Amino acid sequence: MEWTQIFFKGVDLSLAVEVVARTLIMFALILIVLRATGKRGVRQLSLFEVAIIIGLGSAAGDPMFNPDEPILPAIIVFIVICAFYRLMTWLASKSEKFEVLVEGKALYIIEDGMFDLVDQKELFFGKDEFLAEMRQQNVEHLGQIRTAVLETNGNVSFIFFDEKEVKKGLPIWPKVYEKKSKLIPAPGTYACTYCGNVEDITTSSHICRRCNCEEWVMALDTKRCS
Repeated sequence: MEWTQIFFKGVDLSLAVEVVARTLIMFALILIVLRATGKRGVRQLSLFEVAIIIGLGSAAGDPMFNPDEPILPAIIVFIVICAFYRLMTWLASKSEKFEVLVEGKALYIIEDGMFDLVDQKELFFGKDEFLAEMRQQNVEHLGQIRTAVLETNGNVSFIFFDEKEVKKGLPIWPKVYEKKSKLIPAPGTYACTYCGNVEDITTSSHICRRCNCEEWVMALDTKRCS
């Protein structure tokens, strides 16, 4: 096996220059279309907009490096995608139901210091992502959070309890959360690891009254560090 065959087979200087030019042109077109949508970063994108970006990437891929692929068809695809996006956003502005269909809807993750069981049924990813997001907000346990909402762009919005209103809640830091067990070592106030419900438990085992889970950790009531 010759490494020159792997890296340089059939490639001469003129082809390399053409690939560079094609890549710069297509990349510039992608940036122009994304700026036309008014978005500044990935964290601001909804699922519909992510699909738009994937479509742009697919259209731009071949013309970047394949000299047999003309750039004009890719430009036409870009124009169609951009026009389609504008049409969808206009229809979404006229109809709330259509907006929910295209963009999705905001989901409540936490209400009153506990996980929202209704909206959890609509979620398709692990709770660990939420715990990590909360830790980035200097949250130590659910009792510090009044409300948390998963926005359509993937961001999580938080409303915190005032310092005097903080209640006992489920710890979210890994070392504490990993100590969950069905065995209650001693009487005390514990938090359900599934829904965050807090109960005073005096028996060695207990079923959560809210979600029927049997795994518990000691609840915390520390104040949030801003």
